[in-house]
Amino acid sequence: MMVLRKYVGNALRNFNYLLACEETRQAIALDPLDSDWILTTAEAEGWDIRLIINTHEHHDHIDGNPAVQAATGAPVWAHENAMETIPNVERGLVAGDEVELGSMRLKVLFTPGHTMAHLCLLSEHGGPEGQALLFSGDTLFNACAGNCRNGGNVDTMYDTFIAQFQPLPDTTLLYPGHDYMKNNLGFALDREPDNQLAQYWQEQVENVADEDMPVMNLGQERTYNPFLRLHKTAIRERLREQFPDLGDGDRDVFRALRSLRDDW
Repeated sequence: MMVLRKYVGNALRNFNYLLACEETRQAIALDPLDSDWILTTAEAEGWDIRLIINTHEHHDHIDGNPAVQAATGAPVWAHENAMETIPNVERGLVAGDEVELGSMRLKVLFTPGHTMAHLCLLSEHGGPEGQALLFSGDTLFNACAGNCRNGGNVDTMYDTFIAQFQPLPDTTLLYPGHDYMKNNLGFALDREPDNQLAQYWQEQVENVADEDMPVMNLGQERTYNPFLRLHKTAIRERLREQFPDLGDGDRDVFRALRSLRDDW
């Protein structure tokens, strides 16, 4: 599977994606916002956009749908819970569905939390070395978790992390819906100041252009993303400075981290 990522350069720092089959040159537009880039890039690559998929209903993930659909005739697919909030959805996807296009096989993960209609796409062997690829929308970011302030729920987000992301192998490559890596690493170090790998990656990306941010895998994320390190004593002890009554469960730690990140 071929993957092209576009940093949109807007205030929300969106990524747009084109996914294509090497054999048939058929393509999927994922969360199109910059429709001009989607269409001109597909044309330049000789790719035929056959499908538009939205991870969720927020405007910065669907605003390019009309132009891409008008130019290509591609149908829009999204989670079934988004069929009333995303215009012209032809198919409502559910957990376990498989999106097939050419040689591409993408498993639908139901990942509510950021919104209650959020899905992620997992290609179990689509990477350049046969590793899994996770297109995580606004659920899992580099060094962070998505917010839950606009139609979401933090407890549901925690459940998604445990049920959907925890079982995935370390080699899984992460393709999030936004680039917040530099700021998120700052938050991670605020929570775990002695984390040497967070310090290392903060130094590595400090002078990297937004459009050139590295693609990380889940093994790397598990070394510095506080939302994947809920059990760490250093994170818990630092949280208790702001939350003296913090409970002992991982869910309590997740809630407290998300509350702090909302105001970071």
